[in-house]
Amino acid sequence: MDVKIGISSRHIHLSKEDLYELFGENYKLNKLKDLNQDDNYSCVETVDIENEGNIIKNVRVVGPVRDKTQVEISKTDSYLLKINPPVRNSGDLSDASLITIIGPKGKIKRNCCIIATRHIHISMEEAKKLNYKNFDIVNVKLNSIKGGIINNVYIKYSKTENCELHLDLDDANAHLLNNNDIAQIMEVEDE
Repeated sequence: MDVKIGISSRHIHLSKEDLYELFGENYKLNKLKDLNQDDNYSCVETVDIENEGNIIKNVRVVGPVRDKTQVEISKTDSYLLKINPPVRNSGDLSDASLITIIGPKGKIKRNCCIIATRHIHISMEEAKKLNYKNFDIVNVKLNSIKGGIINNVYIKYSKTENCELHLDLDDANAHLLNNNDIAQIMEVEDE
C-alpha cells in the first residue's frame, strides 16, 4: 500500500497549565496552519528549549493543548542539548529527558522530551480493511535516490482519512526524502 510521507520537525505540545505558565494566565494559542492529522495545527507561538546552557530557539508549538506537555526532537537535536531522550510513541513519557522550556512569560522544567517513533497515521476503517491493529509494527520501503527499507514503523489510528507516514528530520535527511514523497507499507511484523 502506498503512503504519503510527512516530515516532522522538532515541536512541542503543551498542557493548559504549562501554556499559562509560559505565556500568561488564560492564554489562547493562535493557529498558524492546520496539519494533516486529526485536529492538530501549528501555532504562531514558539518556545526555546534548553539544557545546561545549550539552547534550541523557536521550537514550534503544536495545538490544541494536551493533557501533558511533550517535546519531540531528533537525535541530532539531542546531541546539541546533551541529553539522551528515549524513542517513544506520542503520549508515552516514561523515562523522558528533563528539559527546560522557556516562554515569553516564564520557564518550566519537565521530564517530557522524547524522540518520536516512526509512525503511520491511518483511519480505523482503512486499518481494518488492511487488517492492521493500532500499534502494529510494519516495514516501509522508501523510494528515493538514497532509499531503503525502514523497520519499526507503528500503525496509529487517526480520526482523519489522511494516511501519512511521519518521519523525523534525521530519517528524512538520511534517505533524501521530502514532504509528500510516496513510500510503500510492506508487511506486519511477527510479534
